[in-house]
Amino acid sequence: MIKKDSWVKIECIILKPEERTANIPDDTKKVPYIFHAIGYLKKDANIGDIVEIKTRIGRTLTGRLIEENPTFRHNFGNLVKELVDINNELKQELKNL
Repeated sequence: MIKKDSWVKIECIILKPEERTANIPDDTKKVPYIFHAIGYLKKDANIGDIVEIKTRIGRTLTGRLIEENPTFRHNFGNLVKELVDINNELKQELKNL
C-alpha cells in the first residue's frame, strides 16, 4: 500500500489505439498514446490502481499508478570529447574578438 501524499508516477491514456490517426506507422497505431505525470498521491493506493495526484503546480490528474518515488533516468549519452574541445576553442576565439 502506498500512502497518501507519497511522490508517485501515473500513466494516462490520451488516445486508445482505435482513436489514433491513420497517418502514423502501423506499429505505432497498435498502441495507445500515453503520457506519464508525477505528483503527490491524494489517497492511499496500490500499484495498478486508478488514482488522483496533485502535481507540483497544483493540477489534479487521474491515471493508473505505476511507480512510487520515481526518479529521472534519462541522460544525454556518453561524453564526446571532440565537442568539449570545440567548445573550448570557440570560447577562446570569442574572447579574442
